[in-house]
Amino acid sequence: MPKASEIKKNMAVEMNGEAYIVRDIERSVPQGRAGGSLYRMRMYSVATNQKIDDTFKDSDMIALADLERREVTFSYIDGEEYVFMDSQDYTAYNLHKDALGDQLLFVSEDTKGLQVMIVNDAPVALDLPSTVELVITETDPSLKGGSATARTKPAILTTGLTVQVPEHISIGDKIKINVEDRKFTGRCN
Repeated sequence: MPKASEIKKNMAVEMNGEAYIVRDIERSVPQGRAGGSLYRMRMYSVATNQKIDDTFKDSDMIALADLERREVTFSYIDGEEYVFMDSQDYTAYNLHKDALGDQLLFVSEDTKGLQVMIVNDAPVALDLPSTVELVITETDPSLKGGSATARTKPAILTTGLTVQVPEHISIGDKIKINVEDRKFTGRCN
């Protein structure tokens, strides 16, 4: 069993006999306490999608739920459901768009490294790679000599995500985006 300080986003934990997916973690160090940090976790029930917030000391032990990860590719949209295909046995996994939330800004048909998390034989969440490659659909024209300066401009990508890119980047360029901080990391070859 890991300590609360070792829990990361998108991990599955078990509390009161029920599985939860950790969606957000805030760390705080209260003044006047004898050392320890507090971890406030926002979790969603796998069975009911009910949200709970709980706070743990850094040394609290938390049980992990039985979680399986399967590598998938995005296949298609079926109403409110996004369908992902298992890369090994071609099983289709449906995830509701509300369960995916902001992650949809990083998912396109050619996104590599996607994994569906399965708890109790049911798909519960999508795990994104640390970087994704997306194509620019809208931005200001590129400036000649723009690579010599550190100025940036906004660019809209195929998924609707807007990021700041260097001035020499233009429409149609494929770029890498860091998923965690939503920033441009480089141009793809």
